[in-house]
Amino acid sequence: MRAYDFPLFPEQASTMAAQVDYFYLFLIAVSLFFGVIIAAMLVGFSIRFRRRNPQDVGHHIHGSTLLEIAWSVIPFGITMVIFAWGVWLFFGFSRPPDNAHEVFVVGKQWMWKLQHMEGRREINELHVPIGQAVKLTMTSEDVIHSFYIPAFRMKFDVLPGRYTTSWFEATKVGEYHLFCAEYCGTEHSGMIGKIVVMEPAAFEKWLSEQPPAPQPPGHPAAAAVSAPAGAAASPVAAGEALFTARACATCHLPQGGGLGPSLVGVFGHMVKLSDGSEVLADEAYVRESILNPTAKIVQGFQPVMPTFQGQLSEEQVMQLIQYIKSLDKGAPASGQGVAQTAPVGADSAS
Repeated sequence: MRAYDFPLFPEQASTMAAQVDYFYLFLIAVSLFFGVIIAAMLVGFSIRFRRRNPQDVGHHIHGSTLLEIAWSVIPFGITMVIFAWGVWLFFGFSRPPDNAHEVFVVGKQWMWKLQHMEGRREINELHVPIGQAVKLTMTSEDVIHSFYIPAFRMKFDVLPGRYTTSWFEATKVGEYHLFCAEYCGTEHSGMIGKIVVMEPAAFEKWLSEQPPAPQPPGHPAAAAVSAPAGAAASPVAAGEALFTARACATCHLPQGGGLGPSLVGVFGHMVKLSDGSEVLADEAYVRESILNPTAKIVQGFQPVMPTFQGQLSEEQVMQLIQYIKSLDKGAPASGQGVAQTAPVGADSAS
């Protein structure tokens, strides 16, 4: 939308952008409507009922049941419309399609670290295909951030210790601003990047290319980031390697019978706990089980697993989750976590 040559709104470049703008315009229209009415009545009544004589005494005004019902029911109805519309938009952003292209996002003071399921990593840039849904699974290594793409009308908080999920589908090829919309420290204003929307064929070619070292030139935090060995490994493959290196498979045997429960087919299903309750094995549960294993003990097992708090980065936790998630599909990476020999000095359980 433009007023002459001045843009009133950012460009609409996603399937949800127009819906968010309609909702925003509705809020503006309702606010203007009641604002004008209240201002007009305030001025009109001030003139109509102004005190003309020092001896004037005001008259008692009797209540009006019809008027009281009107000013209660009408605002209530408008509020319910706003609530229902807002909920519909929120759930629209929170429920990605099943065939969405998955990207993992880790916010960190002061950069965005992103990784595609195919293994390609990026920092402060995200390449996506046009016309395909892109699912973002986000968490933070330190403080609260907010993943904000104005052209897509998408803004979602990125929280430490939690996973948030959102998605978008770009409708125009080009580059779009990426911001952190939550003040996160002294260099918050430098936590910016871009979304690069490409044609599907160009995106597939880019995705298959050998990735360069993911370091933004001139970024103050670039020195703290280096491309680790195997930077192009998929999260599942990286998670499997980590699962073996940390000796998790010595207890979580795929066929069962270990000190810990088998993790094959667990993700996405209900798990019975020692206190008789049940919990859904989702990303949050798996993360908690890795970092705080005694919080929820699986029925039939003892609380012998050590904590990995402070030993794994958020990216590594995400990789382990993706590996465990892949076990549910029956097509994990090679080895399926069967480590016959634990590395020297490694923990005996996970």
